[in-house]
Amino acid sequence: MGLTRSKKPHLRPLLLLVLIWLSQCLSLDLIPYKPQITAWDLEGKVTATTFCLEQPRCVFDEHASANDTIWLVVAFSNASRDFQNPQTPAKIPTSPQLLTDGHYMTLPLSLDQLPCEDLTGGSGGVPVLRVGNDFGCNQEPYCNAPLPSQGPFSVKFLLMDASGPPKAETKWSNPIYLHQGKAPSSIDTWPGRRSGCMIVITSILSALAGLLLLAFLAASTVRFSSLWWPEEAPEQLRIGSFMGKRYMTHHIPPSEAATLPVGCEPSLDPLPSLSP
Repeated sequence: MGLTRSKKPHLRPLLLLVLIWLSQCLSLDLIPYKPQITAWDLEGKVTATTFCLEQPRCVFDEHASANDTIWLVVAFSNASRDFQNPQTPAKIPTSPQLLTDGHYMTLPLSLDQLPCEDLTGGSGGVPVLRVGNDFGCNQEPYCNAPLPSQGPFSVKFLLMDASGPPKAETKWSNPIYLHQGKAPSSIDTWPGRRSGCMIVITSILSALAGLLLLAFLAASTVRFSSLWWPEEAPEQLRIGSFMGKRYMTHHIPPSEAATLPVGCEPSLDPLPSLSP
């Protein structure tokens, strides 16, 4: 009996801490809101290192004051149940703790940064929160660093006072999977694994490419022939199979005949003279 009585004083501080923790948990408002990927049709709203959440507009208006901060808690889905809300700002986990503890907090926002008005009508912006978008993050506090794996991840929003414990929180989101690239060695290139439609389309495209090549060669041949062998050659260039210029012989008219030498002129007398 004495041993039992000696243990009771040691249990009182533990019970007191449990009661304080339970009172804090019970006093935390649970908002029936579940974060989700944005419904906007955006390119790259889920990538290998980032994902886009819809902004929690008008979610904390009844719970937050001007000095409160709305945090985003990011955790591996299997570690989200072990996450304990920090009771002071000094206990807020940072992004490097994701690989060690399985969770961290980032993207601190004030209430005026999440207005209820739809800003897309005037400015054309899309109200989203891109998680993992800070590629220049160098171990800075509360950095929004790229996510290191495919996940899955679960997120929730947590409302904290400037110096005190959390005031409100949302539900955890459904598991979020990131895109995962394939290694080149894992891509199957064997044609036997392809569908019949793919093989037929490939064959038709190959045949069309061959026909276009033959048509191009035929057109090029006809064009080449017309340039080097014209259909109608000039008459002066066609003499049998030999082409050359027509040759004209020279003619010497009688008036241009050479004069006979002196003493060789023909005599006009019909008979030679017989006189001495």
